[in-house]
Amino acid sequence: MNLTVAGAPHLPPITTVGAVMRQVLYALVPAVVAHVWFFGPGILFQITLAVAFALGFEAAMLRLRRVALRPFLTDCSAIVTAVLFALSVPPLAPWWVALTGMLFAIVIAKQLYGGLGHNLFNPAMVGLAAVIIAFPIDLSQWLAPRSLSAGLPGVWESAVAIFTGRLPDPMSWDAISQATPLDALKTGVAENRMVAEIRDAPIFGDFGGLGWEWIANFYALGGFWLLYRRVISWHVPVAVIGTTILVSTPMWLIGPDINPSPLQHVFSGALVFAAFFIATDPVSGCGTMRGRLLFGAGVALLTLAIRRFGGYPDGVAFAVLLMNMAAPMIDRLTRPRTFGHPRGERP
Repeated sequence: MNLTVAGAPHLPPITTVGAVMRQVLYALVPAVVAHVWFFGPGILFQITLAVAFALGFEAAMLRLRRVALRPFLTDCSAIVTAVLFALSVPPLAPWWVALTGMLFAIVIAKQLYGGLGHNLFNPAMVGLAAVIIAFPIDLSQWLAPRSLSAGLPGVWESAVAIFTGRLPDPMSWDAISQATPLDALKTGVAENRMVAEIRDAPIFGDFGGLGWEWIANFYALGGFWLLYRRVISWHVPVAVIGTTILVSTPMWLIGPDINPSPLQHVFSGALVFAAFFIATDPVSGCGTMRGRLLFGAGVALLTLAIRRFGGYPDGVAFAVLLMNMAAPMIDRLTRPRTFGHPRGERP
């Protein structure tokens, strides 16, 4: 009797790329809702534009590479990249910011390296770093939170600002925009003002930035959902947030006049967002358990260094990209011992 045996694997995978990506999108919903509440509907335009550009670039590159379009356009990986990018840019950034960001993210960082699973760098952070360097003014125009704003732009005002690159009359940037909490801290410390004095500004909340601290809480809520669903492991989030608190606490205790508190660092910028959604990228991050801890600690240390000594008020994107460069070496150094072989011996 001739029995036909197909090649391995013989069992279909329980978890697919599309299922994982959809869980990430579900986990981002609370933070997106909070973002709309505190900063208006502009972020919804940014998400829509980024997703449209991402899928367009993805389809064009797949066609050029003569790869089937449907499996890769429906796995939601490009959509996740687009949403992560859109949540990192100001709500009223002009449309060409999303276009440039997705060009670098999808075409250069993802498809030119071979597509999904082959990228060395996090695509969303490559796109963000590109627009931070290319459009520094557009990337600095963050809106003031709802309670501090003279009038948040509505749907029509947001659409006009994004698609024309200018605010509709009689709105002005001076009336609706404001420095972010991290930007205010960096500028204030550079002007020799004390942190306690800087924190008296209404842009600061109970322990972080006004509005930003609640958005960070909702990012954490989505992150706990990903942990519960076992989409991510605890190693990277614990390493990022734990290292930030561990390193910033003694600095704050020694010099509270020039160093923000640990909670200020965690809840003012994109640190919680990066801890659960960016640094946990299984492709551009580390694969070993100890490697993930080192990777997360590196992201936290570099972020703190950039915030304190660098030219940018946050720095999460650059910290993640620098650690992406180190990830292969970290994986090699933290590779578990092969059963039956002494530690350090190659199998």
